[in-house]
Amino acid sequence: MPELIFLIEQAPEEGYTARALGESIFTEADSLDELRTNIREAVTCHFDEGSGPRLIRLHFVREEVLVP
Repeated sequence: MPELIFLIEQAPEEGYTARALGESIFTEADSLDELRTNIREAVTCHFDEGSGPRLIRLHFVREEVLVP
């Protein structure tokens, strides 16, 4: 597997969530540094040694609401 993409969003209360595209991997954390660590650990646990992605890409999704 060449790469795995995670969608990163701010959690409704506080912190961040990360969901992998195409794999059943989800994690969350209070800070971005903690989230990066949790993503690495989740990927390591999810795949057998040598079968995981060579690259983990983080795609940040941000939503804004404007009132006219």
